[in-house]
Amino acid sequence: MEAILSVTVPFFALVLAGYLAAHRHVLPESAIPGLNAFVLYFALPCLLFRFGSGTPIFDLLNPVVMGVWLIAAGVIVFFTIATTLRAPVAMKDAAFGALVAAFPNTGFMGVPLLAALLGPEAAGPVICVVLGDLFVTSSVCIALAQAGDASGHGARDGALRALRGALSNPLPWAIAAGALFSVAGWTLPGPVDTVVGMLADAASPVALFTIGAVLHRAGQHVHGRTPPALYLPVAAIKLVLHPLLVFGLAGAALALALPISSFQIGVMVLAAALPSASNVSLLAERYGADNGRIARIIMASTAAAFVSFPLLAWMVGVRG
Repeated sequence: MEAILSVTVPFFALVLAGYLAAHRHVLPESAIPGLNAFVLYFALPCLLFRFGSGTPIFDLLNPVVMGVWLIAAGVIVFFTIATTLRAPVAMKDAAFGALVAAFPNTGFMGVPLLAALLGPEAAGPVICVVLGDLFVTSSVCIALAQAGDASGHGARDGALRALRGALSNPLPWAIAAGALFSVAGWTLPGPVDTVVGMLADAASPVALFTIGAVLHRAGQHVHGRTPPALYLPVAAIKLVLHPLLVFGLAGAALALALPISSFQIGVMVLAAALPSASNVSLLAERYGADNGRIARIIMASTAAAFVSFPLLAWMVGVRG
């Protein structure tokens, strides 16, 4: 456990540092979009490219890992909607609640954290689930949110908008470029490789700091009070039910002799145990959902994961 905490505590401490910096106005709110842009368009793509170029293509696009992850995500999405769709939670709010229940913070937090905890070989399964969530989970949830939208935007329009958003995200393209280099056996020229390495090394601390700042900003823009009964159960689904479901489905795949390893299962379970993706609050705000409820789910899952994530890592036998 001590070895696990030596890895996880600094990661969560950086999230807290970003939150406190924004709370104390050391970091102006106007600077947060710039930090977010640096991570999203520069640092994190370089990190994903570096992992992708050093990972066998089958590990990046393992169909069993992808299938297990998406089945689990689908079950979590529809279970969350079924258990939360009641007054005052409308369909749009229930769908975005389902998205934060099924979409962990694998991009900003999961890739660097799991690579630090389990080694660089963990990058393959994590990148695989990142792609699944970006292209499938988010598209399904946004389509469901738009299905009953009184503005006239239907499910098909919502799904297409979500897919266009995923295609405009630089992360899948960085993964694709890394996969191409991996298959072709190419390497970057020395100076370019150095620049990519420097940006990749900056991804982890800046991304974690940015998560904290984004969480504070989301909390500041919340209007009205949200009863704990409307957000704590969803945070519990994210941190408890999601990893349990992934473990059960992946274990069944292993028992059926499908090409999935115990190591990949451990990575997937820990990815599912990560807190909710912080960028979902921005999506909820953009689509007119109850961003206050979504922000509280994300904050509750992030705070609780400080304890639950290391505990689960210890239970699955991680040595750090």
